[in-house]
Order: sequence, then structure tokens, then C-alpha cells
Amino acid sequence: MSDSFSALKRSRKSQYEKLLQETAKMQQRGQTDERFWQPTIGKDGSGNAIIRFLPAPKGEDLPWVRIWSHGFQGPGGWYIENSLTTLNKDDPVGELNSKLWNNGTEAGKDQARKQKRQLSYYSNIYVVKDPGNPDNEGKVFLYRYGKKIFDKLNDLMHPEEALGEDPVNPFDFWEGANLKLIIRNVEGFRNYDKSNFADPSALSEDDDELKKIWESEYSLQEFLDPKNFKSYAELQARLNKVLAVEAKDIPTAEEDELPEADEDEPPFDTSGESEVEETDDSMDFFRKMAAEED
Repeated sequence: MSDSFSALKRSRKSQYEKLLQETAKMQQRGQTDERFWQPTIGKDGSGNAIIRFLPAPKGEDLPWVRIWSHGFQGPGGWYIENSLTTLNKDDPVGELNSKLWNNGTEAGKDQARKQKRQLSYYSNIYVVKDPGNPDNEGKVFLYRYGKKIFDKLNDLMHPEEALGEDPVNPFDFWEGANLKLIIRNVEGFRNYDKSNFADPSALSEDDDELKKIWESEYSLQEFLDPKNFKSYAELQARLNKVLAVEAKDIPTAEEDELPEADEDEPPFDTSGESEVEETDDSMDFFRKMAAEED
């Protein structure tokens, strides 16, 4: 028996331990989409970084996509699902929330608020500075963010005329602007109010480098692929299980008793009312809790 083969036989237990460790690492990696960047948050709930929003990926028109989702817990477990309203389709939670809001009870409104939609935006970014993880610097990632950050992008593109400020395209390679991300803990949620854009500047003076960055971007439209959304029937079945109710048990009211609702701004969708940026962090928390429950 050769020495190498004898060594293989002797070391098989230690090799098996290494296999177990490696597969555990692979499973852990599989639970996290490494294309996405997240800021490092300290024990006090604060963090900071400098990022640059990038132009639309090759073959796509917009540098962002909007995704609506729901995350809430019921007596039958967690409901963590993308909303079909993202695709301009009917969604069972949205329809239920409308009925709850209009059923004439405060309990109905409270439940509708609990089950409100969460809005997220996805964009490609270039990480300029990441004090918590310097290895991320100089790389392209996907970034999921909420209404507060998008409002800052929109304000830069559409400044108030009275201030005499020139509009800036924050997604532009040459005349865009870096975002200094400043994260604070406010009442238990991440707050981005102090985040601000630097003066416009080129991300790089080397067009070849910019082209390389552009070609490294990830598709955004893939997140709108219908395959990423469950069917209405599947969502309805999951909703019924989470709420531990039958469809016939959903609260309703007589048509002549229903108060009028603004269809463009449903009263149960309060995603823009909070003073803190809770959208993405809430969904991450919900997913974590649901995973632990399973």
C-alpha cells in the first residue's frame, strides 16, 4: 500500500470534517446574494460610506427598478412576498387591505396598516469608500434602498427653482455626484436624513475604466421578471394560511356604508409617512425572523 494512499486512509476523518465545514460555508453563502452591498452598522446602529449610483445597465432604460413587497406576521406564520402590484396586477393582500380599511372599524384599519406594502428600489452602485469593509471599495454592487434615499436622488434631479440650483443627474459617470451615506439609529430604525451628495464630479477621468465599470453592472429588469413573483392563487393560499382564516372570513361592509377612498393613494399604504427609513431594514428583519421560525 503506497504511503500516499495510507495517508488518505488515516486522514479520512479530518478530511470529512473539512468537507462538512466547507459545505456549511456554501450553504451560508447561498442564503445571501453577494451581488448586493450593505453598509456596515456599528453596535450603536450608526454607519457611513460613500457610494456612487451608476447609469442604467447595458440594454436597459432606467438606472433603478421599484419593487413592492409585504412583510408581516399572522397567527399562521410570516408572510414575506413580492407584491403583484409591482407588475400592475391585482394582489390579494392589497385587495384585503382595501376591504379592511373600508369595513368601518378601527381594528380593520389597524390590520391594514400592519400589512401595508413596503417599497424598495434597486440600483447598481460603485463603492467609493466603505470603512467597515474596505474590500468592497472599487467594486460594483446592487443596492436595495427605500423612499428616503430615492427622494434625495429625485431632489438632486429636480431642485427647487427658487433656490437657483442646477439639476444634477446622480446616475451620470461624468457629471454625477457621490453620495455620502450617513446612517443613524432613530427610535430603533435606521435614519438617513443626514446623508448628502457631494459636488458633481467624474467618477473617473479614464473612459476605459468607466466602460469597464459599466460592463460590470447587473441587470435590474431581471427583478421584474414574472418568475420572481408567485401567482395570485399561490399568494392567496399563503395569505389564508398566515392569517389562519378562510376567504369567507374576510371582513366586508355593505356598499352604501363604505367611505370613499383615494385609489391613487390608498390610505392603507403608508410607506411614505414615516420619518425614519424603515423599508428595507424592516423587510430584512422580517425575512430573518421568518427563516428562524422555519
